[in-house]
Amino acid sequence: MKIKNLYYLTAGILAVLFAITHAWNGQSAVLPILHASEIPLDSEIIFTYVWHIITAENLVFGIAFICMAFQGERSKIRAVAWMIVSLLIVRLMVILGITAVQDVSALTDTVVDSVAIVIYVIFILLGIRMKPKGLKDSTLMTSKRSRP
Repeated sequence: MKIKNLYYLTAGILAVLFAITHAWNGQSAVLPILHASEIPLDSEIIFTYVWHIITAENLVFGIAFICMAFQGERSKIRAVAWMIVSLLIVRLMVILGITAVQDVSALTDTVVDSVAIVIYVIFILLGIRMKPKGLKDSTLMTSKRSRP
């Protein structure tokens, strides 16, 4: 199999790495503090599964982009890429918005996550914009004009 879109492959690898680091960070740093706290068990359960939903989403996105990197039919996968970009932008807006509302000084704590999401989105957008090999803009324009 030949890689058709290196940007999607990079985005996919990043997403899998984000899933791994998110799970690791949750299990080693975040969730143990939650278990030691005095919050009700139902709130702990909700926080734990929400944490793991993000991990699972990152893993699914990563697998999707890795598969998409090998696809030649770009028009069929472009909509999927745009949907994932939309979800990531909304995720970033939620992170920044809730953080700003709760404690604006804590926005500095979101810098690493924000930069990671922006880099991830940039690779996806580069993949969306990538032209198929062997086709140039002038070729596309000529073929459209020559149709009856």
